[in-house]
Amino acid sequence: MPKLHSQAETIGFCGTMIDRGWVTVAERDGRVIGFLARDGVDICSLYLRPGETGQGVGKHLLDRAKSESDYLQLWVFQANEGAQRFYAREGFTEIARSDGAHNDENLPDMQMIWRKEMSR
Repeated sequence: MPKLHSQAETIGFCGTMIDRGWVTVAERDGRVIGFLARDGVDICSLYLRPGETGQGVGKHLLDRAKSESDYLQLWVFQANEGAQRFYAREGFTEIARSDGAHNDENLPDMQMIWRKEMSR
């Protein structure tokens, strides 16, 4: 991933997401181990601390978002095959690909959606 923003800019953006009520946090032993940021039906971010993947934390965060909506969508980088597999296991399907011209990183990505009726 190219480094496009300073640490201060990243922290500022995270503060904006929190202020807007987009963020659900996962904690273990009093420390943040991951979070999901969602603006309505758009999943903007799903991040886990290194070493926390494969333990159900991401699934738990995603399940909470699913419980609050009948439809969700997200964009994932085409190079992030692990995330693509995770989302596919969780019922998301690919609907579009792009060359990355619309994202800050200019990296090819793909749009995935989840519908409650698709996952039953």
